[in-house]
Amino acid sequence: MPFRVAVVQAGSVPWDTPATLLRLDHWTGAAAAAGAQIVVFPEAFIGGYPKGLDFGVTVGRRTPEGRQLFARYAECALNDPTPLAAVAAAHNVWLVGGAIERAGGTLYCSVYYLAPDGTVAGKHRKVMPTAMERVIWGFGDGSTLGVIDTPHGRLGSAICWENYMPQLRLALYSQGIQLYCAPTVDDRETWLPTLRHIAMEGRCFVLSANQWQLEGEWAAIQGGSAIIGPLGQVLAGPKRDGEGLLLADLDLASITEAQFDLDVTGHYGRPDLFELRVNTSAASVGGRFNFTEPKGLTER
Repeated sequence: MPFRVAVVQAGSVPWDTPATLLRLDHWTGAAAAAGAQIVVFPEAFIGGYPKGLDFGVTVGRRTPEGRQLFARYAECALNDPTPLAAVAAAHNVWLVGGAIERAGGTLYCSVYYLAPDGTVAGKHRKVMPTAMERVIWGFGDGSTLGVIDTPHGRLGSAICWENYMPQLRLALYSQGIQLYCAPTVDDRETWLPTLRHIAMEGRCFVLSANQWQLEGEWAAIQGGSAIIGPLGQVLAGPKRDGEGLLLADLDLASITEAQFDLDVTGHYGRPDLFELRVNTSAASVGGRFNFTEPKGLTER
């Protein structure tokens, strides 16, 4: 049965998470009023993407001012996704929300999946921060590289340049992803062909939400959000004219039609030639160290 999805193109309020949460609620409400049952927000929407800042880092050096700026940025991060879950419940939608997550002294670029009943259905931490992002964000691991079941299909995410990691894409395809979310801040013209390639390769719907940020204390981000069908057709976008919603009515039957001649983890795969192994265990970061007593020691 067809259902409606919404991609939100909007920007964070720099250094102001409570104000950004109000924006999240506003745009989710607008999407729900338009009939959307799934609403996707951009990368780092909550907490913000401080484009253009260097946090006082050069090779071998950090400045006191940069440390202070990082501490300010960390204050904007989420310790708990409860506020996002409350928005999903208030508007009775599935919410895919990009946020900066704080775990101990480390920040992660994450995506949360919030169900209409107000529960947290899952999350994904970006496994590979790009370039300067590695200064401010930690590395995710395979424990959050999963796909969740919803009444509208199997849903998952790859964040920004994770979408250029072939093995990661294949890991999502192998889990039967149907609603492939690609939250991003990449506003270049090359992003749209990337989305179309993924949709055609994975025979899935691709929902990409990008920020729209005017030039100011943070550098501009100029959108490009889009919704793509499983044969690479552009269903909505790319949006380049400011903030707003993109809407599309999707039917999973079109995925089956598209898989007639290409299913990269089915009849078009060659498991006799190729093998993908994914480590889905949690790494020992973010407060998850496990200590065991060395073997061979006896009490004296």
